[in-house]
Amino acid sequence: MNALTPQDLIAVIGAGAMGSGIVQVALNAGHRVALYDAAPAALAKGVASIDATYRRLLEKGKIDAGTHAERMARLLPATSLADLAGAALVIEAIVENLDIKASVLGEVEALLGEHAIIATNTSSLSVTAIGARLKRPAQVAGLHFFNPAPLLPLVEIVSGKATSPAVADTLFATALAWKKTPVRCASTPGFIVNRVARPFYGEALRLLADRAASAATIDAILRDTGGFRMGAFELMDLIGHDVNYAVTKSVYDALYQDPRYKPSLLQKDLVDAGWLGRKTGNGFYPYGEQAVRPEPDVAPAAARPANVVVEGDLGVAAPLVQLARDAGLDVSVKDAPAGRALLWIDGVAVALTDGRSALQRLADGDPAGVVFDLAFDYAAGSAIALAAADLAQPGALQTATGFFQALGKRVLVVDDVPGLVVMRTIAMLANEAADVVQQGVASAADTDLAMVNGVNYPRGPLAWADLVGAATVQRVLANLAAAHGEDRYRSAPLMLRHALNGRPFHNGEPA
Repeated sequence: MNALTPQDLIAVIGAGAMGSGIVQVALNAGHRVALYDAAPAALAKGVASIDATYRRLLEKGKIDAGTHAERMARLLPATSLADLAGAALVIEAIVENLDIKASVLGEVEALLGEHAIIATNTSSLSVTAIGARLKRPAQVAGLHFFNPAPLLPLVEIVSGKATSPAVADTLFATALAWKKTPVRCASTPGFIVNRVARPFYGEALRLLADRAASAATIDAILRDTGGFRMGAFELMDLIGHDVNYAVTKSVYDALYQDPRYKPSLLQKDLVDAGWLGRKTGNGFYPYGEQAVRPEPDVAPAAARPANVVVEGDLGVAAPLVQLARDAGLDVSVKDAPAGRALLWIDGVAVALTDGRSALQRLADGDPAGVVFDLAFDYAAGSAIALAAADLAQPGALQTATGFFQALGKRVLVVDDVPGLVVMRTIAMLANEAADVVQQGVASAADTDLAMVNGVNYPRGPLAWADLVGAATVQRVLANLAAAHGEDRYRSAPLMLRHALNGRPFHNGEPA
């Protein structure tokens, strides 16, 4: 694979935040870059913002004056599309409208050499459809950066139906040369990241709609138990509900109203109200100087337990045993029938959620009237989520709370909903990732790489499935489907296959 060289002219159409960011990436790699915008004022603003960014880097000592001047000298403001004629690569970053993109790129295509590559930075439109509107669809591909482009490493290299493999290879190699993390994918709705990420928002919204816990509590669980950098609600507030809702609706409609991607009325209500998040001062949280951020619901202090009995193999939750011993608790272990895994805390049965509510477990003859959530790292995590069945023995929740508090954890109590928060979120993310791999959209390695580098997940969804076990993920999904009676929670065929054959998704490759 041969990357474009610094001698190759790069052209960017659209001088907004994304276009200007892509210009900086190419300038940083040594290219001459022609920047065009149909609005002269927008072009001037884009050039000024690039210069201001470099000036800030200069003030911080990250570049010197010579580098600043040299980079700006390679930035070529273009007053017409004709100024892009010599480009080896044209990247459009304009409005998300297929007709407008195709019209502009059609004009540019007529000016370019036959081997020039035309790339779209679209996040939601079909690369296949854009290419079909042009005369040389083999030269058209997606080059999807994430905002802010100079800082976020991921670039999705998107092949349309007619995209030449050589074109995709060149873009992949060029992205590497630009010090980015490229992944390959096919042109399907949402590509990798915007599709696989839908359950992160969707399950949080569903939990809030079902009154499982407050937004602040759900966010705290996702952060402090699940290891995510931000909770779903604070992230949606940051992205903007107009943008996040539009992407969800676009993926939902493009995939023929598959219930997995069904938008939330809660989010629609925010959009209708104009409560778009940080940029408007209100969203799931209030913003501004006088705003008071809601606190998560933390359980009060409870008594330290006298003894703990571990029955069976706790699997991914096994680190709790050593944590309990390190905390000075009296811990004993006893054998159990295959598949049984319980903590007996002063006689109270507590278990890792398997997708059933605690009440359903009791109804099924399982003694665990209290369930706890999956954690990214039980040893390092600062919090744990618990739920108790309505029919749990008196004081059961307080007994379980005392155990986890003795381990140094904040206990966040949620309603007794199937799958709790982290477990159901991870199960749905992993399931979506499995479908992406099953359908040939991307490899398992690229899917996880995209989610870690594109949206800062602490671990790729399929790496999570390997850690927890595909059989556990599939069981959680089956229990969620049984509880809700919805196709939303159906298992991806590939997830079911891995659950049955016991093979990991990664087989030793990077996760």
